[in-house]
Amino acid sequence: MNSSYEEWDQIYRRYPLESLPWELGKPRKILVNLVEKGIIKKGKALDICCGAGTNAVYLAQIGFDMTGIDISSKAIEYAEQKAEQANVKIRLMVQNFLTLPFQDEEFDFVFDMGCFHHVEVKDRNTFIKGVYRVLKKGGTYLLVCFSYRNGPAWNHFTREQIIQLYSNYFKIKEIKHITSREADDFVRYFYVVLMERK
Repeated sequence: MNSSYEEWDQIYRRYPLESLPWELGKPRKILVNLVEKGIIKKGKALDICCGAGTNAVYLAQIGFDMTGIDISSKAIEYAEQKAEQANVKIRLMVQNFLTLPFQDEEFDFVFDMGCFHHVEVKDRNTFIKGVYRVLKKGGTYLLVCFSYRNGPAWNHFTREQIIQLYSNYFKIKEIKHITSREADDFVRYFYVVLMERK
């Protein structure tokens, strides 16, 4: 799977939201924990590949100035509905993650739950530079991506690969494995990488 609008939009239009493995209907525990501990501080935030907006809505509810982007217009429709139901304001946009239409150093925090592992190999550096550009110096980037423990695949990463890809642009503060029981009831393995923009 790649960054194709048609592919992702078809997925969101064809299947019920609750059947999509990554749409848990509640904010990601790892995000909530880091916010509650004060490691991720309130500010201007970007949820990149926000899907149906669950994490963006959570952050907006607790005081973040939120922007969410996704390549699927149907996903953004869902996110707009959730934001309206929660009575929060979120800037939501249908947008490819390789061409971020934001100012340099616009955000204090970027959240990437499962976006990077869908970036094609040839586009990885462009993606990383884009996140670097829109994040303020010293800003926080939380990456959650597939781990090699899920089995061999082009988008299942080792710790060493993540460090090699990101260390020129970000200080890696923490990198750890987690398991997550997704909405399809399968357990998947992820790396959680907490970074600071250099």
